[in-house]
Amino acid sequence: MSAAWTAALAVAAQGKTTWTLEDLLKQLDSEAKSFRALSANVERTKVTVVVNDRSTETGQILVRGDDKMLLELNAPDGRIILRDGGKLFVYNPKAKRVDEYDLGKHRALVDQFLLLGFGSSGSDLKKGYLVTLQGEQVLDKKKVFLLDLTPKSDKVREQFSKIQLWIDEATWLPVRQKFLETGSGDYLEIHYTNIMRNPKIPDSRFKKLWPKGVTKVKPQG
Repeated sequence: MSAAWTAALAVAAQGKTTWTLEDLLKQLDSEAKSFRALSANVERTKVTVVVNDRSTETGQILVRGDDKMLLELNAPDGRIILRDGGKLFVYNPKAKRVDEYDLGKHRALVDQFLLLGFGSSGSDLKKGYLVTLQGEQVLDKKKVFLLDLTPKSDKVREQFSKIQLWIDEATWLPVRQKFLETGSGDYLEIHYTNIMRNPKIPDSRFKKLWPKGVTKVKPQG
């Protein structure tokens, strides 16, 4: 698809007043073709419903379309989660430990959690979920679409009964994600701000630069 045609679709989308689910999914198909990278600030809040407990982490996220992701959580404890192709690394500075996971057959499942909505096409969403458009809202002074996603996969449903996405109509990227856990009613809500679509992110940001003396562990399973 030419750059001119992509731009024309974007202009047409901005002027659209009434959206159907099929319209939205087709637009996501178009936007996914031009997605290369993302950077944003992130706030992750885990809510345990039965005791009304809320714990919040803040940080930054970088995503690149070639299966690379860096999530740096600065507060309160600090962690680094690095995705590099089929490998996932979790660095805990306090424990001076790096856990290395070979995603293997679990790769798609992990991506459901880490990368949902970042360059996802409408076809991808329809393949993995029963998708419902709940309408338009305003979030962070942005017009957004709210999508309810009910997982089709048994494995995903074992973890999450429903996922909600708030998609910015300007960037076609998530402003918020909400993962509702199966059974407990607990949920994780992730809020993105200062979102940049397709920034240039050098390879150096995804290098495994752990401090000397860290313990490296490869958990089984």
